[in-house]
Amino acid sequence: MTTGNHTTNVVKVIIEQTENNYGAYVEGIDGIVTVGNNIDEIKTNIVEAIELFIETSKEFGDEIPVELQGNYELVFKMDVQSMLNVYSKIFTKAGLERLTGINQKLLWHYATGSKKPRAEQAMKLEHALHKLGAELLAINL
Repeated sequence: MTTGNHTTNVVKVIIEQTENNYGAYVEGIDGIVTVGNNIDEIKTNIVEAIELFIETSKEFGDEIPVELQGNYELVFKMDVQSMLNVYSKIFTKAGLERLTGINQKLLWHYATGSKKPRAEQAMKLEHALHKLGAELLAINL
């Protein structure tokens, strides 16, 4: 991504649901991991983990990965199972079926991990949620 004369590196953060909380790591860079009780905590903790990683790398003379040199933007990714469970109190399976056209029974299988969605199904779900988000952002009260 380029803004003016500055290039901004995209750093992917993968968020996964664990048995008792959430975990996250930076894709492609070993040693940057964190846990948290919710998504907001994960976002705060991963920023701190990255800052600590950079600080420690400088302190010990280790090379800082190119993605973390200069400006960078964090992009958060989550698997379908984690997303369905994280937002299960907000989105019912019936509501998601209406939004996405994906059968409720199949959504339940994705949420439990007994089935994994094909890439096309995952994109269908992602696009439907992004469309809903855009519609909500357009509302003024």
